[in-house]
Amino acid sequence: MCPRPTVPNSDIRRLQDEGYEVEVHNGYLLVHSVPYVTSNLTIAHGIVVSDLNGTLEALGPPRDHQVWFAGEYPCHQTGRPLEALRHSGGQPMWDGFDVQHRFSNKPEGGFKDYYTKMKSYISIIANEAKGLDPTVTPCTWRVIVPREDDNSVFKYFDSASSRANIIPVSEKLEMDKVAIIGLGGTGSYVLDLISKTRVKEIHLFDGDIFSQHNAFRSPGAATVEVLNQRIAKVDYYSQMYSAMRRGVIPHYVYIMEMNLEELSMFDFVFLCVDTGLSRKLISIYLRDKRIPFVDVGMDIQMIPEDCSLIGTCRATLATADKHDHFDQVAPQGDDTDGDLYRSNIQVADMNALNATLAVIKWKQFCRFYSDRFKVHHTTYSVDSHSLTRDATPMGDSVCSE
Repeated sequence: MCPRPTVPNSDIRRLQDEGYEVEVHNGYLLVHSVPYVTSNLTIAHGIVVSDLNGTLEALGPPRDHQVWFAGEYPCHQTGRPLEALRHSGGQPMWDGFDVQHRFSNKPEGGFKDYYTKMKSYISIIANEAKGLDPTVTPCTWRVIVPREDDNSVFKYFDSASSRANIIPVSEKLEMDKVAIIGLGGTGSYVLDLISKTRVKEIHLFDGDIFSQHNAFRSPGAATVEVLNQRIAKVDYYSQMYSAMRRGVIPHYVYIMEMNLEELSMFDFVFLCVDTGLSRKLISIYLRDKRIPFVDVGMDIQMIPEDCSLIGTCRATLATADKHDHFDQVAPQGDDTDGDLYRSNIQVADMNALNATLAVIKWKQFCRFYSDRFKVHHTTYSVDSHSLTRDATPMGDSVCSE
């Protein structure tokens, strides 16, 4: 009797139904226990690995003809290396799993599906082992319990990382809890960007309703029916991004002095508020608690004589080890000063750029991106098309190694 399929895709099910030891993890297809001949004429077992193209319910054809291999370099039954497979060396694939070799053996016309692709490579490797011992087989009939649903925040695998082979880099963003305070134009784009990362929980804090003007400066395209529902911003965005991932948690409140303690549990905070006094209150608390955060701000103004806009967007990083610059660069004054915050214009592209600068800073803090100058404060001025930075050394705190 055949073992229960671990995945719904027909290509992969065919492999499992024939007894191959199949696993799907991190957007890759792995076939374990493939027997091969070592250079000293012993039989060992390796893993053939291919990235996947599409979702498990609707896999497209393989995007290339190459595979990875975990194990020593496989040989003919004479001990001579299988040079017909050789392409390049290995690399880390994700935390705790490395491959040693990249193979390339393209048939005429390529591979039409994953079944034929994996069978082809397995046959080339395992048939040499059978030449030494006719009893060996890659068909173990062992079923590996899938880890995809248990370990991933995503409801479908992250093929962007697997296609680029940067999963070890993406794993650096696996924080437990991140907060976004303020789901206006910039905060909503911050959510859009970090929702595609491996943060386990993204907590949304905002006490406002999702209104028509929000639809014109935020990701996606809200319907008239949604606008008429007058739902909370945090609920709107939680529902939107929960289609893709788990752990988007709404909090229909403003952060004020009475509930500041709710922020104590976070590993990182994106501060996307549009009032100086709120920024001051929250930033003081975060600095006291040594919680790293990025604060964002925009100042876009109308020039009547030119009938055009000028302005600047800002992203400022504060960490446990470096935050003495914050009071000098982040406005924290009375919100009535010049009526700036109520009159400040917001445009979707500048909101998106502001959010992007903030998320890049977070990713540099996590060492996802290199940060040659250890920048804590960045501004972009649209009229002069200038991007400025500081060059203050950052502390040692990071997301993960």
